[in-house]
Parts: sequence; structure tokens; C-alpha cells
Amino acid sequence: MLTTKQKKFCDFYIQTGDATNSAIKAGYSKKTSYAIGCENLKKIELKNYIKERNDALSSTRIADMKEIKELWTKWARDEENKLQDRMKATDLIAKTNGAYLEKIEHSGTIDVSERAKEIDEYFRKK
Repeated sequence: MLTTKQKKFCDFYIQTGDATNSAIKAGYSKKTSYAIGCENLKKIELKNYIKERNDALSSTRIADMKEIKELWTKWARDEENKLQDRMKATDLIAKTNGAYLEKIEHSGTIDVSERAKEIDEYFRKK
């Protein structure tokens, strides 16, 4: 269980990334703030709390692919949008679902033996 000071430290640290100033803002002594900040960042309980809080913030701030696809679907189905925009949305959905394969045309043969020799020589030198 974290103390109130430790929670404050973690919350300030999440905002600033500065352990020393976070320790001061949380109520630790200025004289020992550097040492306390370093020590706090090594404690498993505090590390876990910081990770959980960062994960929670990330999940609310950053759209995941499901949300993005839902938005594209909404745009594609909205008949008030321009046809071009609706088609772009369906295209993006299709691409992210792997509906298109990129076709690469190549004429001739590829000889990788010379490059393989160079790589082999490089690693033999080490």
C-alpha cells in the first residue's frame, strides 16, 4: 500500500518525468529530494503504480485500431459525407484488414550469392 506522499510523488513524476522535483512537490525535503526520487523509482510498488497510471492514461488518450475502424465505418456509412470520403474510409478499412496484396513486378533473376559472401566475410572478421 502506497503512502499519500508516494502517490503524490508518482503522480507528479508521471506529469513531469523529473524525480527530484516530483519528490519536492510531494512534500519530501529539498535536501534529500534527489536521493528520495531515485529511491522511489526503484521501489516495485511505485513502479507498478506508475505503470498502471500510465497505461490508464494511454488507453484514454490514444485510439486503438478498433476505435479507428469504428470511426472509419461511421464515415463510410454516413450518407451525408461526400462519396469520395466514404470510399476512402472503406479503402482504409479494407487495407487494415489485409484485403489488398501489394503486387511487385520483377523482371530477371536475383543473384544474392555475392552479397551472401560479403556478409559471411564481415562476420568472419569479427
